[in-house]
Amino acid sequence: MKRMSDKTFAWLNIAPAILLVFGIVLFPLIQTFLYSLQNMELISDNKGQFVGLQNYAELLSDPDFWGSFGRTIYFSLASIAMELVLGLLIALLLNENIKGKTFLRTIIILPWAVPTIVNAAMWKWIYHPEYGALNAFLKQLHLISSYQSWLSSPWLAMQMVILADVWKMTPFVVIFILASLQMANKGVYEAASIDGAGLVRRFFVLTLPYLKPTLLVLLVMRTMESFKVFDLIYALTQGGPANGTMVLTYQAYLKAFANLQYSQGATISYLIAMMIVLLTVMYVRILKTEEEM
Repeated sequence: MKRMSDKTFAWLNIAPAILLVFGIVLFPLIQTFLYSLQNMELISDNKGQFVGLQNYAELLSDPDFWGSFGRTIYFSLASIAMELVLGLLIALLLNENIKGKTFLRTIIILPWAVPTIVNAAMWKWIYHPEYGALNAFLKQLHLISSYQSWLSSPWLAMQMVILADVWKMTPFVVIFILASLQMANKGVYEAASIDGAGLVRRFFVLTLPYLKPTLLVLLVMRTMESFKVFDLIYALTQGGPANGTMVLTYQAYLKAFANLQYSQGATISYLIAMMIVLLTVMYVRILKTEEEM
């Protein structure tokens, strides 16, 4: 009986994984790209016709697309900025020898452990204009005189969506930064204290430069995630009111599954992917520059 070569044995071992990746990842990517180059509107007489880059040209000249793009950028910038600042402050606090820090480290992870759709449903109840906990809480503090409808105006609804995202994702940032702080050289801080460096100076001279690579990695990861935000929008506002929370992913969903414009939905999805790739390349270059310095 002929013995199987090592190369053949290796290919047989990885073949199931290759088929799985092709079926789940590559095939949908290729199919979606082809849809973006075709007329795939189900109500059209020319369904399936190759149209080249016409879908991209139409979307890039559509004011609604640029409106959704602006809201996506605003959502990403606001949520990431708050998550990084809050995450950094909480991680610095939990890194100190404070009473009950073990308990605090345990419960801080809870919001992140909650599934996004459950988190969105929970915040929808918190924002409820009649029974919501937010209204009751603010009225107890005499910060509002009457119950508010937090999701009824475009600007306010976007802020409420950002708040729900910050509540869920800040613990993720805390975990990363706290892990980095735990590996920091304590001797350097003790030497700086002996030399008379205060808390603020130690933060800006020692802690912040040390945390830069971690913060850049978090920036990359959170940018990718925030550009793809969908669950929160779907459960909380469904893009409303008056398109106030209409971001690119939800617009792609509506185009593809509500209006049956598969080609338009696929085109938006590919444009989102291109933006994420460009931002990631930019962040990675910054990260490499920081490491080489």
